[in-house]
Amino acid sequence: MATGKQHLTPQQEAAIPSGDQFRIGIVVSEWNTAITEKLYQGCYHTLTHYKTPSEQIITVYVPGSFELPQAAQLLLESQELDAVICLGCIIKGETSHDQHIAQAVAHGVIQVGLDYSTPVIFGVLTTNDEQQAIDRAGGKHGNKGEEAAITALRMAALREKLI
Repeated sequence: MATGKQHLTPQQEAAIPSGDQFRIGIVVSEWNTAITEKLYQGCYHTLTHYKTPSEQIITVYVPGSFELPQAAQLLLESQELDAVICLGCIIKGETSHDQHIAQAVAHGVIQVGLDYSTPVIFGVLTTNDEQQAIDRAGGKHGNKGEEAAITALRMAALREKLI
């Protein structure tokens, strides 16, 4: 998918469905909060831009990215949702810890989506350094939160069409 709405072609823009009938969950990691809040702002703004009512957007915060899949599962168990977006930021450190966390989160996100037949979107940055994260959270590479929102809307519409 394109990086940020500003890089969408007219055909891609036309393919983004209205969110007016959707109920969307957003799970946001508090770790690297300066980055994840920018992802959240881009995500939330994009959902409302495409007509998702603000009262139909349910946001919860978790301590870190590792907790994103479990919170997505808890949201899906407690409410009727058309999609859940997981937003986080894992920055490489001095050890391979980041790789283990990223792999566990990616596996957990897809597993929850499969278990609940509901799109669960991986909006987690996995970068080598903080500057790369800044560049992808509203910087020169757009805002991956926007992309996650667009993916959620498109997948929610696909789910609605097929189920």
